[in-house]
Amino acid sequence: MKKILTVLAISFSALMASSLSTAAPQFDHDHPRYGNEPRGRDFRDSGNDDQQDRRRMREERGVKRLQQHKWQQGYVMPQHYRGNGYKVEYKDHNLPKPNRNQQWYKINNDYILVEADSNSILRIMGL
Repeated sequence: MKKILTVLAISFSALMASSLSTAAPQFDHDHPRYGNEPRGRDFRDSGNDDQQDRRRMREERGVKRLQQHKWQQGYVMPQHYRGNGYKVEYKDHNLPKPNRNQQWYKINNDYILVEADSNSILRIMGL
């Protein structure tokens, strides 16, 4: 029994060693791709700074626009604000108790009562 296990272990080891050596990538060092030339795009290149600046400015404009948003009853609350981070408990903030399927949100120093099914704004209370 010991001999059979030993033969199986050696055979398995030899099989694994041969499969690893054949699976290794073969490099042709004379080919220009494998030289010292850079591969792919270099995102540290100064040409991308303008693109990153434009993207950052666009995101900042979007944040400012959301902060300046004027809430109105009947409007649908944007999906961005529907997360748990904006939900508040009415008891903690001295707000009227919401009905079933209604939730209070605090956004930009305003408390907004929203219908959970339609996400429509029912009431707005400023600080």
